Amino acid sequence: MFRKKRVRQQPKRKYETVEKTISEVFEKANKSSDFSTISLLEKNNSLRISFYKTLIDSNILQKSVLPFLKEKASAIKELSDLRNIVPIEGIKIIKDPIEVEKALHEGFIVIYFKDEKEEYALLNISYPRLGQRETNDTQNEFSVIGPKVGFIEDLSTNLHLIRDHLNTSDLIFEEIIVGSRVRTKVVLAYLDGVTYPEYVNTLKQRLKELDVDVSLDNTQLEQLISDHTRTPFPLFITTERVDRTVGSLVQGQVVLISDKSSYAVIGPVTLMEFFSNPEDFYLPTIIASFFKLIRIFGMLFSIFATAFYVAILTFHFEVVPKDLLGPIIFSRANVPFAPVVEVLFLEITIDLLREAGARLPTKIGQTLGIVGGIVIGQATVEAALTSNILLIFVALAALSSFTTPIYKMSNAVRLLRYPFILLAAIWGGLGIYVGLIFLIAHLARLKSLGVPFLLPIYPYRKGGVAISFVRPNYVKNDKRPWYLRPLSIKRYSPVSDKDPDEGLNTE
Repeated sequence: MFRKKRVRQQPKRKYETVEKTISEVFEKANKSSDFSTISLLEKNNSLRISFYKTLIDSNILQKSVLPFLKEKASAIKELSDLRNIVPIEGIKIIKDPIEVEKALHEGFIVIYFKDEKEEYALLNISYPRLGQRETNDTQNEFSVIGPKVGFIEDLSTNLHLIRDHLNTSDLIFEEIIVGSRVRTKVVLAYLDGVTYPEYVNTLKQRLKELDVDVSLDNTQLEQLISDHTRTPFPLFITTERVDRTVGSLVQGQVVLISDKSSYAVIGPVTLMEFFSNPEDFYLPTIIASFFKLIRIFGMLFSIFATAFYVAILTFHFEVVPKDLLGPIIFSRANVPFAPVVEVLFLEITIDLLREAGARLPTKIGQTLGIVGGIVIGQATVEAALTSNILLIFVALAALSSFTTPIYKMSNAVRLLRYPFILLAAIWGGLGIYVGLIFLIAHLARLKSLGVPFLLPIYPYRKGGVAISFVRPNYVKNDKRPWYLRPLSIKRYSPVSDKDPDEGLNTE
């Protein structure tokens, strides 16, 4: 016999529909720079058209709506007359302000009389395919699972992609002009009621104080507005992925988007965020946490592997196991150089191959990387310029640096290897420890929009360290990061007491 299915009481919805007036709807929408209102002036009353420029097809508006309205504006006595004037089917007449707000976010234009805000005509001229071309995929932040749509070098398209994902009036776009000789449009995006206002004001102030003649790209602006410029570490995340950008907005971060740039700049950020990938949120918790730990381990291995090789072979032979000491002596028997020289030779060779492969066309670059690595590696070992064991360490360190999802952080990891190798050659293990102390002290000084870069490790915050190293379960991850000081800490209300018998047919 089957057990009777337990009926679980559904939790109350935390977020209920709030009644709004049409004035509140338009007041909220007017905070965003992509919201526009056109007035067709008449003697008695004026006809107005309101819409989000990033969600509509401007060609339809200019060719199929505005010419007919301007020509016969005087003949429009009621909104129902639009059905006989505008050559667009499906014109709706509604009174509910909530429906007006919803329609605006779906790419409708709203037509109404200025002094009679009781009825509104809705015309659907949305452009759902904008920015969704076949070549609009991510190039440097590839994802196996999840959306693959990336930004392009057009500001309107990029704003459309963001608003298409976040259909809410809380999404605010603020436009700022940067550049004295060539004026470039820069847009600050954030969620009103979620993002801490101080972050928005700080970014606005820094952008307005910039004195540059030309702004070539968002990545250039990132360096100009950073809290610290003398550091190899990026203090903002630059991404070409739409899903990462939308996720950052939902968390309470600020996003910087500029014209002629295919990258969005996200801040404030912490060090551990550079080892998170949007794909982590599309995978089960255990698998995503394992991959994140692999990335962190890969970063540490890439920095210290060759430095420890130099330190051990130069100063600390006693730590090598007896079984491994023989192969190391045999592999270095004919090598005429000190360990630091052969390490630097191979590291520079790997970086030359990587740079050459990145600058050449794709097919040639891939061939050069594979053939060049095999030929040069085999030749250097046979010529007794390096040992084969070192070749394995350098290759693994190079592979480990590629596990970092953000390209700029990967470059910083590549650069850090060289000072640690030199310190290991001078003082051995002590040199590595000294370099590590200076590295931690440098990281402790860094800030991103005033947020300490090492949070929650330093300053230490109980409960935040574990979340930084793993991807928490959705049941436990219902709050926004506290260090962002969000105005709304709760993201959703998870239900953890699931009935294992729920969904079974007991009849």
